[in-house]
Amino acid sequence: MLKETQYRVCDEKIPVLKAGLKDLKTAAVAFSGGVDSAFLLAVAAASGLERLMAVTVDSAFVTREEIQRARQVAHDLGVDHQILTADILNAPRVVENSPERCYHCKKKVFSLIKDAAGKAGIAHLVHGVNTDDMADFRPGMQAAVELGFLSPLLDAGLSKRQIRTCSRQMGLVTWDLPSQSCLATRIPSGNPITPEALGKIEQAEAFIKSLGFAHVRVRCHGRLARIETDEKSIVPMIRIRRQISAALKNMGFAFVGMDMDGYRTGNMNPHEPDAGIKPR
Repeated sequence: MLKETQYRVCDEKIPVLKAGLKDLKTAAVAFSGGVDSAFLLAVAAASGLERLMAVTVDSAFVTREEIQRARQVAHDLGVDHQILTADILNAPRVVENSPERCYHCKKKVFSLIKDAAGKAGIAHLVHGVNTDDMADFRPGMQAAVELGFLSPLLDAGLSKRQIRTCSRQMGLVTWDLPSQSCLATRIPSGNPITPEALGKIEQAEAFIKSLGFAHVRVRCHGRLARIETDEKSIVPMIRIRRQISAALKNMGFAFVGMDMDGYRTGNMNPHEPDAGIKPR
């Protein structure tokens, strides 16, 4: 009965989403390959749009795993897929890592998507923001609005949990994918972002995931790596702490610690957002 109740939301909202997307006639999806954008792309692919394109932007903030997943999901859905490259580390207002970093990064990345869509003759831009995103400090949403991106999942009132449920109903492999965010979110606001730090973070997270821990963040505080994971994984991870510590020290960290509070969304966000960039 619970499952039937959960799926009822999908049965009610997916047809409405499809109809709204079909009315756009042409659309480009900002596609990371994560839970939200994969669901949005799948619904768009089934909506009967005249022209649909998925656009993924590769940069130093994105892991190789994410790029490969985006490529595979788009292929499986049979959607035209473009992978663009953003030289994000040559954007001073991004790498200085102020509280507005996400705004400047999203403005650069989404501008590339908008340009690609325009060249392809696609009139509408969409991204996978959902209702849960409204509770977090995400200045990048302001950049998306300024560039004319639409938010079909948000407009439909879909939460992350509902998107996962509907993704499962549709048979999408991404339905239980751990939440993902760009590698820059592992570095405290105000600390400059460097290629070296990003490389260590990606390598460290890949190693810990290879040990069977699906949900992990390695926060980089200079020479210190602070590991966050979901609550149920804390004790198992502590049991092999020496193995993890040795590996991360070989990657260049001098100190390795475990955050006993576990993973928390927005943990590295500034506590006092700049007045000019409002959470949306």
